[in-house]
Parts: sequence; structure tokens; C-alpha cells
Amino acid sequence: MRGPLQEPGEKEGQEEGAAAASGCPAGVREAKKGLDADSDSDQETEGARKPGELGKDTLYLRSCRAYSVVPASCFLRQGSAPELSLRHRGLGPQGARALAHALNSNPCIKRLDLRDNGLCGAGAEALAGALSRSCSICDVDLSENRLGAEGAQAICAALAVSPAVQRLQLAGNGLEEQAAQCLAELLLAHTGLKSLDLSYNQLNDQAGETLGPALAENTGLMELNVSWNHLRGLGAIAIARGLEANIFLRVLDISYNGCGDSGASAVGEALKTNNVLEELYMSNNRISAAGALSLGLGLRVNQTLRILADIQVNREFDDLASSVKVILPGLCIKMAARRVEYKKELLAIFTPSE
Repeated sequence: MRGPLQEPGEKEGQEEGAAAASGCPAGVREAKKGLDADSDSDQETEGARKPGELGKDTLYLRSCRAYSVVPASCFLRQGSAPELSLRHRGLGPQGARALAHALNSNPCIKRLDLRDNGLCGAGAEALAGALSRSCSICDVDLSENRLGAEGAQAICAALAVSPAVQRLQLAGNGLEEQAAQCLAELLLAHTGLKSLDLSYNQLNDQAGETLGPALAENTGLMELNVSWNHLRGLGAIAIARGLEANIFLRVLDISYNGCGDSGASAVGEALKTNNVLEELYMSNNRISAAGALSLGLGLRVNQTLRILADIQVNREFDDLASSVKVILPGLCIKMAARRVEYKKELLAIFTPSE
């Protein structure tokens, strides 16, 4: 005889109650269900792979079980999408280890975004192995992961032997002068790297003196962001000297460093020689009218820079504008909401695009 009919959802509720009574967390139950389902799927498509070869989902789920972490559903739904974004997932070192084991099983991934996952140095070391073997991943975002010098060293060592990665973001990782050496070595070894973001770290003058010579010798980097660091005085001067000798860099952001007049003067000297830089960002660097005039002398000679952006306006701005106009009569100053942008106007050697 049939039992009484169950209301919709009653069966699910009973299953959840039974699972809760057994002390099995929901995430683990879902992971187990996913593992079982994926195993069935893997068996169905066994003929499509070589004997003994596991599907990426199966490999990832087994790795998650081995490291006692809940699988990231985004990875399981990845399919053939070129971007894998796992921002703010709280992966931690163990989650990074599980992911690293399965990362190279999906050759479709070209951009890997793991921003804000608390990976720390151990997680970076786990991912480094996967990145060193990858032939497809060309864009990596590991910002806000507390990598420190240990993590930076692991990632830089991996990328030094992996020419695929062209864009690397390491912002907000607490990188100090100890990490500068491995970053400098990366600039010298990885000629395929086109964009490097080191903003929101703690790179000081010593770090600048290490990175500057590497920037001078680098061949390939087109965009460098070192904003929101501590490159003051000698550090800023070293970066400027690196810029002077570099023949590839197109965009440089050194804003929010407090490089002062000495840094501005050094950048001005660099602009007299550099003939490739197109965009320069220098806001909030404690540059006085005298420092801005030193920078302006470089602008007068330079023929390629088209944007010098985000110079903050202060009470001396009127005097500064008048002084600069004497040196650069072709300079156009546009003001908007406490910011000013400088562009050269219709000079014989340069016509800006609006």
C-alpha cells in the first residue's frame, strides 16, 4: 500500500534534517554530490580521453577532498570560458593547493583572477608550480592576498620560466624591500611581461634603488604601476633614471608616493631623453611650484608624452600656471573637480588626439 502523498519540498526537508542530524555540513554534502555526479559523467565520457586520464572537474573535486576544502562552484562551471574569476572566495593556502592541482587540466583559461583570497606565501608557492607549467594563462591577478616576500619570490621564479604570462597584478600584498630583488630579476628575465601592477604596497627607497636599474635594462614592459608606495627621494630618483634609459615603457604611474621636488626634477631630466613614454601619472607627490617647473623643462623637450595627469591644485596654482606658461606657451591646462590634466597643443612635432 502506498504511503501518504508528500507535499512539495517535504522530501528535501527530510533529507536536510537527516543530514543535519548526522552532523554533515551542507557544503560537504554538495561537494560529495558533485563528486558522485562528476564520477558518473567521467565514466560516460571515458572513451573521449586517454586511459587513466581524469576530467578536470574530477581532479579538482578529489583535490578538494584531499585538502578538506569546499570546491569553488565557479571552477566546476568554467567549461571553455577564457577567464576564471574566483575573487573574494576565501580560498586560503589549502584552497590554492587544491586549485593548483587541477589548473593545468583546463587549457582554455587565459585569465586567472584570484584577488583577495588570503593565499599568503604558502598559497602562492602552490600556484607557482601550476603557472610555471601553463602555456595558456597570460593574465594573472593575485592582488590583496598577503603574499609577502615569500609569495612574491615564488611567483617571480615561476614566471621567469613561463613566457606565457603578459600581465601580472600584485597590488596590496605588503611587498617591501625584501621583495624588490626578485621583482627586479623578473624584469630582467621575463621579456614577455607587458604590464606589472605593484601599487598599494610598501616599496621604499631601497626597493626603488633595486628596481630602477632593472627598469633601465628591461626589454618588453609597457605599463608599470608603482603608485601608493613609499618611493621618496632616492627611490623616486632611481625609478626616474630607469625610465630615462628604458625604451619600451609607455605608461608609468608613480602617484601617491611623496617623491617631492627631487623626484620631479629627476623625472623631468628623464623626459629629456626618453622618447617612448606616452602617459605619466604623478599626483599627490608633494611637488611644489619649483618641482613642477623642473618637470616642465623635461616636458618642453620631450616629443612623445601626451598625458601628464592628476596634478593636484593648491593655493599656489595661479602662480604656477603663469610660470609654466612662460616656459611652455603651447601648454593647455584643463581643470575639473580638483584635478588638472596637461596636454601639449598643436605643436609642430606633435598633435594630440582628443
